[in-house]
Amino acid sequence: MTAEPVIDAQDTLAPAVPPTVRASLSPSRAADFKTCPLLYRFRSIDRLPERPTVEQARGTLVHAVLERLFDLPAAARTPESAGDLVTPQWDRLVTEQPELAGLFAEGDDAGAAEFLRSATALLEGYFAVEDPRRLEPAEREALISAVVDDELLIRGYLDRLDVAPDGALRVVDYKTGGAPREAFEARALFQLKFYALVLWRTRGVVPRVLRLLYLKDAEVCDYTPDAEELLRFERTVVALWQAIEQATRRQDFRPRPSRLCDWCSHQALCPTFGGTPPPFPVTAPADPLRDSRSQPATPGADE
Repeated sequence: MTAEPVIDAQDTLAPAVPPTVRASLSPSRAADFKTCPLLYRFRSIDRLPERPTVEQARGTLVHAVLERLFDLPAAARTPESAGDLVTPQWDRLVTEQPELAGLFAEGDDAGAAEFLRSATALLEGYFAVEDPRRLEPAEREALISAVVDDELLIRGYLDRLDVAPDGALRVVDYKTGGAPREAFEARALFQLKFYALVLWRTRGVVPRVLRLLYLKDAEVCDYTPDAEELLRFERTVVALWQAIEQATRRQDFRPRPSRLCDWCSHQALCPTFGGTPPPFPVTAPADPLRDSRSQPATPGADE
């Protein structure tokens, strides 16, 4: 494999990988290529900056609160306690990612306050579908990884992993947007199947449930994979990476217009909108297991 892979900067915390591994792929970058090859290029090869949106920031904040909620004793995991975490977690995120402070104009206290209220409302949706006092997650915001096809490392951060007394696994993903139509739900399930494949390859257990929690609508979507399906999915992931390699060798990443274009940050550079992509980067060979982006991907960024 020759193409330069892209992983989250957070992945530098990952354990050592076998020396045969030459490439890496995350579910977010894989989904980018499936959605629009040119979007993959802009994010993964050109590494173009993207301003965070209010929706992404809200998703990041809600994920942070739900992660910290399980640090509390079970009896204290109440809606009130979650609401109390919103402001301090936002302050922490702004300190760690100063660009988030630019979401609101200076002096726009009303806008900032409404933003925090909207995050609290999503947390109410969470409590409508789960009682965290009855849960003890095995892992939260956990980095998991596995090698497939001998050379490709697949990895990413899952929101939550629950382990039942009998060893059964449940992968839980929080979604702060509304429950989607079938096409968009397939994108969310692609991400969870990615995690399920990693868990199956590393732990020898096919997760019993892949669960999507749609907080805005207080809806739950459960999916049960099986080993045969994950084997087919593994072949799909390898084929997807081979397509990425081929596009990189040819320097040919074409746009794939869809309704998702309405939310794209790079319309000015996209031929679909009359733009011209920048020259294809010519750089020295990079470490194939490291992403040189300055900022890690944030939870909720793909909501």
